[in-house]
Amino acid sequence: MPLWIVVTFAAATFQTVRFMLQKILSSVSLSPAGATFSRFIYSAPLILLLLWAYARTTGAEMPALSAGFWGFAAVGGLSQILATICVVALFKARNFAVGITFKKTEVIQTALVGLVVLGDEVSVLGWLAIAIGLGAVLVLSKSADTAPGLWQQLTGRAPLLGLGSGVLFAFSAVSYRGASLELQVPDAVLRAAVTLAVVVCLQTVMMLVWLTVRDPAEIRRVWAARRVAVWVGLTSMGGSFCWFLAFTLQNAAYVKALGQVELLLSLLASLVFFKETVTRREIFGMGLLVLSILALILAL
Repeated sequence: MPLWIVVTFAAATFQTVRFMLQKILSSVSLSPAGATFSRFIYSAPLILLLLWAYARTTGAEMPALSAGFWGFAAVGGLSQILATICVVALFKARNFAVGITFKKTEVIQTALVGLVVLGDEVSVLGWLAIAIGLGAVLVLSKSADTAPGLWQQLTGRAPLLGLGSGVLFAFSAVSYRGASLELQVPDAVLRAAVTLAVVVCLQTVMMLVWLTVRDPAEIRRVWAARRVAVWVGLTSMGGSFCWFLAFTLQNAAYVKALGQVELLLSLLASLVFFKETVTRREIFGMGLLVLSILALILAL
């Protein structure tokens, strides 16, 4: 089995646990921005330590960081911050499993952005798999409290947050792949670790400045919630490193499409941990997404 597939499954597992923790934080003590900041501030030291340990163990030298690398890293970092805030806010509008499903519109966006920005191509069967995933999102966009009609379904608060996060996550994924490809070293692990370390440090500074100006009290709440938030940092570090390594090894659209296995994990979390109800429509929509994953595997 190719390494990028194993790494993507690991990334999806880490990410599901992290979003579960962020959902708890946002519902109890932190705002969406605070829950997002917690993942960066508590993971940055760990990521830098990981990079230092890897370089010291292997004797690897740090690669030169070009202007193109910094551009991709900044765009990707800011896009991910905004996308994560959208997702955490989305958890308050719909249940956990469906919130993650709306986020998965990033797969479609990533294929398009990757084609335009990096020239990453997707096969015909790959596009079919992505189209099936889009159908699943349309099925899931219908809820009991939305008005009839496709336009009304797709312009409610939950769908807009989900679709918006998908666009932003697409730009972050493609930007991270672009940044990693800018590093002129053959070691894929080193490229992923350096890109991750730079991006997370940039994100920590961005969020710290924002909260200092807009809501300094939230910084104190993030510190007060450290007993849970530190686990957000740990799972964020594991998940982010796996995503970055997968982006380094494979087309970002394929990585994100396979990452939809996270839906099955989020459904389990929704039922077991949050005791939320999942409707037949939602299960059908998730089934379509599983079908899209199988089609993607056949396309590779």
